[in-house]
Amino acid sequence: MMINRKFGWTNLDVSIIGQGTWLIENANSSSSSHSSSNDYNLAIKTLQVGLDLGMTHIDTAEMYGNGKTEELVGQAIVGRKRDEIFLVSKVLPSNASYEGTIRACKNSLKRLKTDYLDLYLLHWPSYQYPIAETMQAMEKLVSDNLLKFIGVSNFNLNELQEAEQALQN
Repeated sequence: MMINRKFGWTNLDVSIIGQGTWLIENANSSSSSHSSSNDYNLAIKTLQVGLDLGMTHIDTAEMYGNGKTEELVGQAIVGRKRDEIFLVSKVLPSNASYEGTIRACKNSLKRLKTDYLDLYLLHWPSYQYPIAETMQAMEKLVSDNLLKFIGVSNFNLNELQEAEQALQN
């Protein structure tokens, strides 16, 4: 039986072991540049077995497999109770403008075949767009009920503090 813990200050229970999906679309390939439908079926089956074992936290990103990984995750969760899965995805820094973040999120939702994400992250700092612009877009997505929680990934302390400050303005 998988152990769950509260996600931060929320009342959401999240499995302490999550399923990362980086390169899962190449699950059976010796070369990461050649994927087949067998690889995709294996990836979907792998995610489903993880879910069956209680690993209900799935982490993905728009950049993984150029969106293909999100499609595979979407196929893996079809027919399951969405509120029993903690789904995380990430926006690329190159898409982190206000409009770009909103567009990227909506595209991820389509690929994942879901109405919302539990957590949406900026994958790493963008030096192209101000963090305040990205955070403002994420707050809009929360108010539109497309996201439950927002955050950042791969940030150092100063970058994290800047993101936090952007949310307080």
